[in-house]
Amino acid sequence: MHNTVHFILQGKGGIGKTLVSTLLAQWIAGKDDIPLRCYDTDQENATFSRYKAMDVKHVTVMTDARTIDPKRFDALMIDMLGADGNCVVDNGANTFSPLMAYLIENDAFAMLEESGRSVYIHTIVGGGDTLYDTASGFVATAKSTAVPLVLWENEHFGLLQSSTGKLFSESHTYSDHAARVRGRVTLTARNPDTFGADIKKMNTARLTLNEVIQNDKFNIMEKQRIKVVYRDIFEQLDQVQW
Repeated sequence: MHNTVHFILQGKGGIGKTLVSTLLAQWIAGKDDIPLRCYDTDQENATFSRYKAMDVKHVTVMTDARTIDPKRFDALMIDMLGADGNCVVDNGANTFSPLMAYLIENDAFAMLEESGRSVYIHTIVGGGDTLYDTASGFVATAKSTAVPLVLWENEHFGLLQSSTGKLFSESHTYSDHAARVRGRVTLTARNPDTFGADIKKMNTARLTLNEVIQNDKFNIMEKQRIKVVYRDIFEQLDQVQW
C-alpha cells in the first residue's frame, strides 16, 4: 500500500469512528515501512490524537468563537500533499458536514487522486437502534462522492437487520451502491465480559496492539483475546480490493 488517503466518515456520533481509525492505521503501519501520517479533525472528542504511538496530528478547525472555519481544512490538505506515504483521517460527528462540504466544494478528492494518491472513504453502519441513521449516512456519503467505499459493519449495537429480519447487505439501500464498495469489514459483537472488557481496557489506555503485547498490566489471556480480535479485523482488511 503506497500513497493512499483514508477518510473515516459517518455523521452519527459514538458509532466507532476512532476505533476504525486506530485499527486501520495499525493495519497499514504493519504492512511495510512506508510513512504513515494520521490526522484527527474531531473538535469535541479528539480521541484518536491521544494514541501517542501513532503520532496523530490534531487538525484545529474550530475558531475561538467555537464555529468551524472551513478554510482551516486547508492545513490538512497541504500537509497530506506535502509528502508521500499513507494517510488516515479520523473525523468527528461535529465536523462531518463541514468537512464533506469542504472536500466536495474544493474538489479535494480529485485533487488527491491527480497527485497520485488513491482515496478511500470508510463509512460505518451500525446495528440495532443505530441502523437507520447510519444507513442513511452511508447513502448520503455514497451519493455525494465518486470515491471507492469501504463499509464497516458494527454489530456492537445489534445485528444489521431491519425489523422484518432483512440484513442491511440484502437491502436496496446497500445494493444501490454496492458496486462502489471495495470491501466490507465486520466488527463482530463478542462476549462483553471478556473480549469487550479487554478491548475497552486497551482503548481506555489509548494503546496499540504492539503496546499491549509488551505491557505487563495485561495478562496472557487478555493479550490473547485482543490478538484474536485484531487478527480477525486484519484478515478482513487484507481482502479489501485496494
